[in-house]
Amino acid sequence: MIDESQESEVQSELADAAAEAAAPRPAQLDDDASGIGDEYDTFEGEVSPIEETIDEGPDDTDLPMDWYILKVQSNREKSICTALQRRIAVADLGTFFGEIIVPTEDVAEFKNGKRRVVQRKLYPGYIVVHMALNDETWHLVRDTAGIGDFTGAAGKPTPMLPEEVDRIVKKESPDEEDTESIKTAIPFSLGDRVRIKEGTFENFEGDVEGMDEANGRVTVMINIFGRSTPVELEHWQIEAV
Repeated sequence: MIDESQESEVQSELADAAAEAAAPRPAQLDDDASGIGDEYDTFEGEVSPIEETIDEGPDDTDLPMDWYILKVQSNREKSICTALQRRIAVADLGTFFGEIIVPTEDVAEFKNGKRRVVQRKLYPGYIVVHMALNDETWHLVRDTAGIGDFTGAAGKPTPMLPEEVDRIVKKESPDEEDTESIKTAIPFSLGDRVRIKEGTFENFEGDVEGMDEANGRVTVMINIFGRSTPVELEHWQIEAV
């Protein structure tokens, strides 16, 4: 049997054990964990190791702009240019685009004896656009109604060569227009059969042998005394047979 003194000792030990269990534990875990994640701390003027591993890729705003030729529906060149400009504005991609133009040239026409200067398309069914090419701008252009595709090789858009830009993209001020360089629109082609309407050889027929658009003259091969003879005429002096 346990006497009273032993029972008192046991109760004292149990009380001490309970008090020890209820007491707060030392901050050992905090001491052991100190320094974890220190290598990811970011200080002013420094870049963390995580940030150093992020590759943000190239900045599209620095992409070079080139001239590209687009195949479009014929007789809709101007309206397609307007539609493309509208879509660029809506998509807020104006920083990636420059001019969009229909290549034209000034030509002189004679109607009812009067000369007038009009614009003639250099390449019907095509427009040219100055743009920076990336996935977003490529899709915007291709998804515009009336546009077929970029011209290029192996399915890739090919920028125009500098000499092509100089020849096709004309940047002349209206005040500096050189009327002497304007060509004359001649409604005939080489080999066409024509009739002379007036002049020394009126009613003679012949074939168009050459054309001088700068001066509006046509060379026609007619038969004189059994011999084929070239005659130079004003283009308005002849008519198609």
